[in-house]
Amino acid sequence: MNSALAAAQIKRGRKFDQVVKGARAVFMRDGFERANVDDIAAEASVSKATLYSYFSDKRMLFIEVARQESQRQADEAEALIDLCAHPECVLPIAAHRIIDFFSSEFGRAVFRICITDIQGFPDLGQQFYASGPAIIRDRLAAYLTGAISRGEVVIEDVYLAADQFMALCKSDILGAVYLGTQYDASEAHRNRVAEGAVSMFMARYGVNDHGR
Repeated sequence: MNSALAAAQIKRGRKFDQVVKGARAVFMRDGFERANVDDIAAEASVSKATLYSYFSDKRMLFIEVARQESQRQADEAEALIDLCAHPECVLPIAAHRIIDFFSSEFGRAVFRICITDIQGFPDLGQQFYASGPAIIRDRLAAYLTGAISRGEVVIEDVYLAADQFMALCKSDILGAVYLGTQYDASEAHRNRVAEGAVSMFMARYGVNDHGR
């Protein structure tokens, strides 16, 4: 599917936001597989014809919900963070936000859909990455650039470092997504992963009292 065709599958109109809001409620409640178009239309208080006038299928609707959810998560995380604070204060907040989203049923479903449909819908994963993970990556890179200028970290490639930090936060989540392994979603486990990600990142890039 080319980009023009993918864009043509989503049409905006007066009830667009209403449809997306209803879909978000159903996807959050039921997940992707169990959610059905009838329930989404009922939750959004629109007809199925109206829903299909905006979205050609459930996958495209889901990816729009995921895009908006990723944007919301990134905005909320940024609002919580003092961008001039030390990485040891900022990175734990960022880690928890990344872990909470990608370990949620919703977040894991996004990845499963992108992986499953990548051959038939190559733009699906690209669209989600550009509107979700890429935003987080860019904002992390911008923060790290400031931390470099304050002498708090030493990093040559801020985008690589941002990718590495995100990967550390998702380390054991990927097995659950790709292979269906058991995932411990407890708060204690999420705290352990976040602390480990920050510790390893700072061990590589942090500046100690002696300058490195």
